[in-house]
Amino acid sequence: MPLNGKVAIVTGSARGIGKAFAIALAKEGASIIIQDISAASKTAAELSAAGYNAFGIEGNIADEADVAKLVAETEKKFGGIDILVNNAGIFSSLLPTSIEKISVEEWDRVMAVNARGTFLASKAVIGIMRQRGGGRIVNVASNTALTGLPNFAHYVASKGAVVALTRSMARELGKDQILVNAIAPGYTLSDGTLGNPEQVALIREGANARRTLQRDQTPEDLVGALLYLAGPAASFVTGQLLCVDGGTYM
Repeated sequence: MPLNGKVAIVTGSARGIGKAFAIALAKEGASIIIQDISAASKTAAELSAAGYNAFGIEGNIADEADVAKLVAETEKKFGGIDILVNNAGIFSSLLPTSIEKISVEEWDRVMAVNARGTFLASKAVIGIMRQRGGGRIVNVASNTALTGLPNFAHYVASKGAVVALTRSMARELGKDQILVNAIAPGYTLSDGTLGNPEQVALIREGANARRTLQRDQTPEDLVGALLYLAGPAASFVTGQLLCVDGGTYM
């Protein structure tokens, strides 16, 4: 139980990749805050019924007041925060759209959750982590920030911002023993993407063909990377981007 006694917030964790992350951290001994726009309490109840220490908080990660409430309730419930996983993001609802046809409203919506949400949550936990002598922030980026996926300019730009923010925060917070790293998944068949069959039909086959390991990627494929970056084995690792995409990007 290498994370026994640790407290972890996983944003966007009511389902999909975030839920897989939350379960994995709980199995390692961490107390878990499930955060999502909806159904967070339901997922937390599932984890609690399975014997894990979990609590759910609904809210919009792009809203500063909701993030402040998330952090305050976590501190009240568990006494502090050791791990933040910035997983919440918008992708599964999107369809390929030429940059010429992406509206300003759609651009702002994607950037607000994917980039601003990561910034707000990170900003809110730094002081608490500093008081505890350090912590871990793990951001979920995307290999598209490296490969340049066409017709998803808003999404790719938002994840590029996450990569850059990861490096900047790592430089700034190293003195506080707050380690900041990012995971770059490939196209993952999560609950969200499977709920958008039109997107799956357009992307899945090509994504698999570009991989060295030519199969579907699932949320469980990402768990090992998270546990490494959140755990004691990565105590001298910060500012890194770990691609977990079956060998698409090298």
